[in-house]
Amino acid sequence: MATSAADAQHARHSQAPTSQIGLFGGTFDPVHHGHLRVALDALEALDLDAVHLVPLARAVHRDQPETPARLRLAMLEAAVAGRPQLVADARELERQGPSYTVDTLRSLQAECPGKTLCLLLGADAFNGFPDWREPNTILNLANIAILQRPGVRLAAKAQALLLAHEVNQLEPQQTGQIVACPVAQLAIASSDIRHRRAAGRGIDYLVPDAVLDVIERHGLYR
Repeated sequence: MATSAADAQHARHSQAPTSQIGLFGGTFDPVHHGHLRVALDALEALDLDAVHLVPLARAVHRDQPETPARLRLAMLEAAVAGRPQLVADARELERQGPSYTVDTLRSLQAECPGKTLCLLLGADAFNGFPDWREPNTILNLANIAILQRPGVRLAAKAQALLLAHEVNQLEPQQTGQIVACPVAQLAIASSDIRHRRAAGRGIDYLVPDAVLDVIERHGLYR
């Protein structure tokens, strides 16, 4: 019986190992349910082995985090405890200088040979991606999943980059692919959580209970 091109492609996907790791960066000041839901959605939708949540040390394209690194890491570790596929990754906190994504990808690739890396970016972050340090090197090291959020339009440079690299589904063991990844978007912001705490208002149900425990114990955001 003749095999169609679609059947052959399906067979390749069925036989090839997934072996993909997602990378999701941010200040996580504090980490909240919106971050965690996005990470889980990407994990499932992209069939990733794990998602590394990487708190930055020194921001390049945004305001510096207010909370010391050790406490942001403690909140993140508390948030993902018991979820082995969600990893609190401290490599940027342990590295000197600004937190450049290209350096983080090189470090993770060296640590996980044979794994394909996938950088998880919100649409607003992807808009700035063409101006990041070594964007072409990043695409040589990893794929990119754009975490789709309603109402965010891509700028011209980002749209051109997407058109050059867009795929409907990530091919195993390849890099330089850009794929859209619909995720649940919970209207929660770390800045709003900080403002609520500063005003003496509760933040229950915005962050995991374990994160709230760390915040209360250290008197954060008062």
